[in-house]
Amino acid sequence: MDVTVIAAIVSALCSLVGTFGGILVSSKLTAYRLEQLEKRVAEHNNFAIRLPVIEEQIKELSRRIDEN
Repeated sequence: MDVTVIAAIVSALCSLVGTFGGILVSSKLTAYRLEQLEKRVAEHNNFAIRLPVIEEQIKELSRRIDEN
């Protein structure tokens, strides 16, 4: 085989490895960021559930203060 053909094959293989490696790293990073976002949303949902309870407690305390 000619040296240029071998160099072209090696270059193509390296390009493929680099491309697939980049895709894998990008996929892992995207999955990690989605996981972190899901955690933040879960924290927000917990806060949204607790907020009405706190509001009711504040109303009750305000009513008690007004009675005294």
